[in-house]
Amino acid sequence: MSATPTVLIDRLSSELNYPLIDLTNLDDFLSANKHSVLFFTEDANRFAESNDVAIVLPELVKLFPDLTPAVIARDDEKKLQSIYGFRSWPALVFMRGDKYLDAITGIQDWSEYIDQIKQILASKTSKPKSIGIPVVSR
Repeated sequence: MSATPTVLIDRLSSELNYPLIDLTNLDDFLSANKHSVLFFTEDANRFAESNDVAIVLPELVKLFPDLTPAVIARDDEKKLQSIYGFRSWPALVFMRGDKYLDAITGIQDWSEYIDQIKQILASKTSKPKSIGIPVVSR
């Protein structure tokens, strides 16, 4: 069972109308948008930076109006994390259609966000980084 989102995260959907994306509607969402940013929050009570990103994300979307934001449903975050390959929380995953561009994890300085997002949106699509599978040798 997932933890209840914080007021700051809940506001993204309730007030700003960011869609809540899960495995059942992800493909439709991605195919409907040229560029999207997927917000993976994890448990904001454990990862307090998720609240910080929830404050910054609407400002980033204002600055980059071609980005369509969405919040990933808590119940599907771990499954999607394994697909997109980021290693820490919170994460913003950037997509061009249904193709992966890159991810930014944690909270960043404003200028770092701007520089990184400009580079990400100008980049070619790529294969998501693998989280990796632990190897045990005998």
